[in-house]
Amino acid sequence: METSINISNGKPPLSTSSKAVQQPTRGVKKGIVIGDFIIRLCAMAATMGAAITVGLADQSLPFFTQFLRFQAQYNDIPSLVFFMVANAVVTGYLVLSLPFSVICIIRPLAATPRLLLVIFDAAMAGLTIAAGSASASIIYLAHNGNPNTNWLPFCQQFGKFCQAVSGAVVGSFIAGALLLFLLILSAFALKRS
Repeated sequence: METSINISNGKPPLSTSSKAVQQPTRGVKKGIVIGDFIIRLCAMAATMGAAITVGLADQSLPFFTQFLRFQAQYNDIPSLVFFMVANAVVTGYLVLSLPFSVICIIRPLAATPRLLLVIFDAAMAGLTIAAGSASASIIYLAHNGNPNTNWLPFCQQFGKFCQAVSGAVVGSFIAGALLLFLLILSAFALKRS
């Protein structure tokens, strides 16, 4: 028994093989890499804002006299120093990665710059989330204290300092989420090339 294919309208029959699946057009790829560039700028703003906010967080409280003061600064807590340095490093990386993102806009089918961005985006996302997590644990202790170790919460006295650092930690987590989204977007674009 022979099977025959009826081509009555002059078009070839539909095929279900993987070769028949079309790759996305150049316009779709260009849209993905332009989105990558915009998200990269937003992540850069978030990490820069977090680093600057922690660096400028400072509060002084008088103690009995005007000459004796208690002061809270980021450099008093080592995890906040790590937080500020890590966010500054990630900001620097994002600034340096912008030319690679522009290359990907000009040549959306280029795989090498995209692969470099995937590798370094993964490292910077990990660094941002690690710094945010370390600082979040310290800020949690600053807000709530720890009665088992007799660490009293000091955010009741240094409210302005704690609010600034808490906002910076939130900004860092937003930047980490944006970097993870960039990683997924870059991997998707790399897979399609």
